[in-house]
Amino acid sequence: MTPEYDKVHNRFKFNGLHFSHDELKEVAYSLIKEGEPYEKITGDFLIDWLNNKDHLYVKTSGSTGQPKTVKLMKQAMVNSAIATGDFFGLQPGDKAIDCLPSHFIAGKMMLVRAMILGLEIDCVEPVAQPVFDYEKEYDFCAMIPLQLKNTLDYTYNIKTIIVGGSKVTKPLLKRIAQCPNRFFETYGMTETITHVAVRQIPSRDHKGNVLFQALPNVRFSTDDRNCLVIHAPNLVEEDLITNDIVELKDSNNFKWKGRFDNVVNSAGLKLFPEEIEDKLQVLINNRYIVTGIEDAELGEKLVLLVENTKLDTVSLMEDIKKLSTLNKHEVPKSIILLEQFVETVNGKIQRAKTLQAAMNKAR
Repeated sequence: MTPEYDKVHNRFKFNGLHFSHDELKEVAYSLIKEGEPYEKITGDFLIDWLNNKDHLYVKTSGSTGQPKTVKLMKQAMVNSAIATGDFFGLQPGDKAIDCLPSHFIAGKMMLVRAMILGLEIDCVEPVAQPVFDYEKEYDFCAMIPLQLKNTLDYTYNIKTIIVGGSKVTKPLLKRIAQCPNRFFETYGMTETITHVAVRQIPSRDHKGNVLFQALPNVRFSTDDRNCLVIHAPNLVEEDLITNDIVELKDSNNFKWKGRFDNVVNSAGLKLFPEEIEDKLQVLINNRYIVTGIEDAELGEKLVLLVENTKLDTVSLMEDIKKLSTLNKHEVPKSIILLEQFVETVNGKIQRAKTLQAAMNKAR
């Protein structure tokens, strides 16, 4: 039987202590009144979750457009928590770490999973290098790539780590390959209540997969743009049409290629910036993006933006042209250096605004 959103599992623990539904309300008020800034936000969410309403509102990060407020049904959030628990084999009494901010859906859902699945969750400050009990055995944790990069040497005591919010870089993938734990890259968004698919990352004791696999009760198709369509009736009432271009293997598995709105049409060819960026990782240590700008001859020309104003662009371009993984069309026509990229409040690069900043600089 599916749990109701207004129930708190009798095995749930928050920072080592068990609380009932009503007791948790008192904890939330205490966090709001006396807690650290991040704890006040957690308290605010708990108050929203524990009230009598069947829904709540969540802000998106704004990485692919203007931030917006999305209405989510609490029972759908319960369904998402159960799907995650089923996929990863989480059991009542399992121990978890919450090191994500409760502003956004990923942090909120760590708490929902704990309350619904009966996890014992330790909440720590959501900083770039989270500090937790490095000796304690944990079963589950969610991080963004920056957090995982900064704490990877201290995560051997965490059985399963999911990572999302931005791309996992090749240097981080190489480090993960030496670790014994299970790691998964996630695919999802606020509208789908975090991940609806995951891709296992190769580690020392576990094989990886290039394909994203659907969570229980989720299936996929594509539209005429080859963009992913998500069918998840337990999470959203209507099918969700995305702007993510994929190679669909079947209704449960896909390979992600890039964003439709990022595709560069140059001389009649469709170029996928995310795929090109992946190939450039061996050369560039700073943050960078590949994008297109208007060109009278090509329609759009490919350019590389790098967050480093002191970079030797001549040498970099020579190295790029020597890359055997790039075809001639994937070589940027020019390199533009910026002191700082435009980003969202949680550190995601805003491509369109960063490109606009580059164009303003060039004028």
